[in-house]
Amino acid sequence: MEEENWDAIGAPVYIRGFLRTYARYLKLDPEEAVAEFNATLPEPPPPKSFEPERSPASRSRGLLLIWIAGTVAVLLVAFVVYNELALRSEQGAVAVASAAPTAATSASPSPPAPSPTPTLGGTSSLALVLSAPSWLRVTVDGNVSMEGTFPAGTSKTFHGKSALVRLGNAGGVEVYVDGKDRGKLGKAGDVVEQAFTL
Repeated sequence: MEEENWDAIGAPVYIRGFLRTYARYLKLDPEEAVAEFNATLPEPPPPKSFEPERSPASRSRGLLLIWIAGTVAVLLVAFVVYNELALRSEQGAVAVASAAPTAATSASPSPPAPSPTPTLGGTSSLALVLSAPSWLRVTVDGNVSMEGTFPAGTSKTFHGKSALVRLGNAGGVEVYVDGKDRGKLGKAGDVVEQAFTL
C-alpha cells in the first residue's frame, strides 16, 4: 500500500477496506485516507447498453483475485493484532508465577527451608532475599545493578545512596534497608515498584 501498487490488492472496494483498517492502526482519519485514494481513481466510463456475458476464464480470474484480496486482508488483520499484543506485553510488567508451592505445602505443613540471609552491611545498604521465584530489577544510584528472573534462595546486597526496586512477584521477596527488615512489598504475583533512600 505504501507504494500505491493498488493492482496487487484488487478491486477498489477492497483497497478502501484495507486503507480504513491501516489508517485506524496508524491513528489517522480513515475517511480522509479513502477520500485521497478516491481522488486518484479515473472517471468511470459511461454505462454500456449491452455487456457481453463473461467467459468462464474471466470468472475464474475474478474469483482468484477475490481470494487473494481476502487472504491479504486476513494477514493484515493478523499483523495488526500481533503488533498490538506485542506492544501491550512490552508495556506490562513481567510477572513470574511461583512454581506450584501449594503441592509442597499440602504434602508437608512445615515451612520451606530458610534461604541464606545476605550480609546486611549496616547503613547505606539494600538487601533482597527471594523465598519464591521472581523477576526483579534493582537500580542503585541511577545504574541497573541486577535484572532478570531469579529462583528462590537468591540473596543480594547493594550499597549506595538511593535504590529503585521493581518486583514481578512481590510476595516472594523480603526487603532489608540499612539492616532493618521491611518485610514484603506485596502479595504473591503483585508487581510493585518502590524507591528507597539508603
